[in-house]
Amino acid sequence: MQLTAESLSTPTIAPEPISTEWVQSTARSAQVELVTIRPAGVIGKLPVCLALHGRSANAKTFLDLGVPDALNLATSTTGTRPFAVVSVDGGDSYWVARQPSDDPQKMLLQDLPIWLSNRGFEPIPFAAMGISMGGYGALNYARNPGLAAVAAISSALFDNWTEARKRNAFASEAAWEATEPLRHIDELGAATQLGVWCGTSDPFIAQSRRLVERAHPRISAITAGDHTEPYWRRILPEVLRFIGAAAPAV
Repeated sequence: MQLTAESLSTPTIAPEPISTEWVQSTARSAQVELVTIRPAGVIGKLPVCLALHGRSANAKTFLDLGVPDALNLATSTTGTRPFAVVSVDGGDSYWVARQPSDDPQKMLLQDLPIWLSNRGFEPIPFAAMGISMGGYGALNYARNPGLAAVAAISSALFDNWTEARKRNAFASEAAWEATEPLRHIDELGAATQLGVWCGTSDPFIAQSRRLVERAHPRISAITAGDHTEPYWRRILPEVLRFIGAAAPAV
């Protein structure tokens, strides 16, 4: 059979649904792990939901929390449009720069689109979700235009510098003020649908309630649970359905 340019560029075999690899981040001046999760058996240039991990965690967190099975269930049985979930190592500095040579937010804006495009995905995520520290990061990332949806899960937010400083994650009080989501709610994209999830026994429940009061999210799910993996496993299928409802057609 003669191979044409079209046959060479159009895959006929579905890629592996889960991929983990190390990539060089210019913005973080380090190698970081990149995890991509596709619905099983789906080919094509999928849109991407960016998934941001919590503190003392890494990109593989979303594998441990069962995202592959939840994504397959959402896209195969509930009519949700197919999309991929992509996570990357962000360190422990709340997805912001603690020093110029290590800037996780810059990594998401400059390095990530190249990585996604090179792997056959849409280069700019259509959605973001984050857990704990990742919720802080996802809400901050959503201040950039273009996101259709953002899911904030057990978000580690701070009412004041005294509490934020205890995390030893911010270069200064000014750096924290510039990125604290509760201080920049009006900068969320006007077209961005917001979903908020938090357990009633979570140590950040008061801040999540304030987020709900001020941001008026499309979904606010304040239910029984703590800042723990069993809670996140339970609510992630609902989160993925929420994200999927905003996914563009493939």
